[in-house]
Amino acid sequence: MQIFDTPRTLDALTKKLRTRARRLGAGPTDAEDMVQETFLRLLQRMARSPVSEPHHYAMIILHNIARRKWRTHKDTDELDENSATTQPVAEGRLAVDALHRAIHSLPADQAQIMALVLEGEQSPKAIAKQLHLPEGTVMSRLARARARLRDQIGLDAYAPVTELL
Repeated sequence: MQIFDTPRTLDALTKKLRTRARRLGAGPTDAEDMVQETFLRLLQRMARSPVSEPHHYAMIILHNIARRKWRTHKDTDELDENSATTQPVAEGRLAVDALHRAIHSLPADQAQIMALVLEGEQSPKAIAKQLHLPEGTVMSRLARARARLRDQIGLDAYAPVTELL
């Protein structure tokens, strides 16, 4: 059995399949892909055994391909600035850079203590031991450094220390 006895028969089937693929909800490129896949499956099926109604069988194949696409389709939301997967980091980097510049502008004794705090040392006792200073001296220098940094960066005098870092 010959599936396409004339080029006009093939052309007519192609047009019907494209029209049906577009109606099944696929865009133009998806519709074309579905038509090509339909022809491929139809020819593979006909190579195994004869098909009495190839046009009808092609429409069934096309419908099954569309159903498979519908089952695997996942709706996606359009991205906007609020749904970005990564948060913008420019403002944070600028703030850290401003903080580093402000620390470097501190008097040397205060800058030294703040540098240790930036490296992760949080205990005034450990800083005092490391710098061979009394703990009270470290605490007063740290308090003056934080006050000056708040002023330079523009934070409120009662803003929490965590906003500096």
